[in-house]
Amino acid sequence: MEKSIQGYLGSLQIGEVQQFKNLTMVPVVSDYDDGLGYITLGEALGAGSIEIREVSEGGSVPELRVVNRAGKVVLILDGEELVGAKQNRIVNTTILVAAGCEIVIPVSCVEQGRWTYKSDVFSSKQRVMSPSIRQVKARDVNASLRSTGQYRSDQSAIWQEVAGLASRRGAVSESMDMDRVFDKEAPVIKEYLEGFVLVERQVGAVFLVNGKVAGMDAFGKTATFSQVFKNLLESYAMDAVDRFEKETDADTGKKAVSDLLAAASAAKAESRPSVGLGMDLRLESKKLVGFALEHEGRVVHICLFLNAGNRKADDSNRIVRHSTRRQRRGL
Repeated sequence: MEKSIQGYLGSLQIGEVQQFKNLTMVPVVSDYDDGLGYITLGEALGAGSIEIREVSEGGSVPELRVVNRAGKVVLILDGEELVGAKQNRIVNTTILVAAGCEIVIPVSCVEQGRWTYKSDVFSSKQRVMSPSIRQVKARDVNASLRSTGQYRSDQSAIWQEVAGLASRRGAVSESMDMDRVFDKEAPVIKEYLEGFVLVERQVGAVFLVNGKVAGMDAFGKTATFSQVFKNLLESYAMDAVDRFEKETDADTGKKAVSDLLAAASAAKAESRPSVGLGMDLRLESKKLVGFALEHEGRVVHICLFLNAGNRKADDSNRIVRHSTRRQRRGL
């Protein structure tokens, strides 16, 4: 394990458990500060200082072009949804885009039935993909990096996950647009959002659905987590809505977090240059899968999921298969 991650994990303390229906949030708090000056993608888009386009007029499903005209570094999160252009995408890993820089970033499609322009550039609804889909993506990106050195997902697996979710939530559309699912479930997700609050010194959180760990997202400073808290909470709430079994209590929350952090400390980490600034560290063991972004020896973002193994087999009784047209142009 890299010393930077060990030091970061060692700085974390477990806060008081918060609970709403079948979703549990266990805050992780710390005085850790990465000391880095960056703004979030939402802030940059709001200021009109970043532009995201297809890589060419013809486009390429797994890639997008980012031009950062801001005078600051921009942080783009793993799983952030970008809407518009030829089809909606999610980002395959967390990226720091240098000021005044133009780069190509790896993405996955979450709207398989459309390949026509809606707009010249992408916008954002300040949304992060659900953790169950991010877990599948993280596992496959890790495998792709080992075999090809590329931050590629298994696009067919992503499409299958989105189709299953859309079918279960009654939000099937012609283009199988993930955005449609979130819009349909917005009222009930809002109820979940109102059930949780930020706490002092909070840099991240571990979320549990039906009493089982759904994932952890934590950052290099409290200000960053505060900026993205609502977006992340909405994503975990989507899984809570989709997987609802019964209301749960918070008795096992803290122990589950302690076990997850211990497993992360013991996991093997593979380090390589990130897509943008810094180093990308891939974490994997029999118990978990995830990654961390490090820059100048400081952790910017760490994301962990329990290693669910072959989710296609595990969830065979839950996934409703939906026959849809698969758009493969540009792959």
